[in-house]
Amino acid sequence: MRRSILDAVQDGDWAFEPLPCDEKQYQPTAALPGSAEKLSVLQGRVQKGLPLWHPSDRRFFREEAGSVA
Repeated sequence: MRRSILDAVQDGDWAFEPLPCDEKQYQPTAALPGSAEKLSVLQGRVQKGLPLWHPSDRRFFREEAGSVA
């Protein structure tokens, strides 16, 4: 498992930067920004040490996951 920001904070590593990650290693989400579903996805990414944002995540109300705003 990758080291997460949570692990870094517990270790006092305030200069932590996540390792680069290929966007194919995790899935985008179509969940609405600010929704409980989106927050749950983000929480799971943090716990797994993945980047918080996927380039194809839904970013706006009037778009689908994977579209370019």
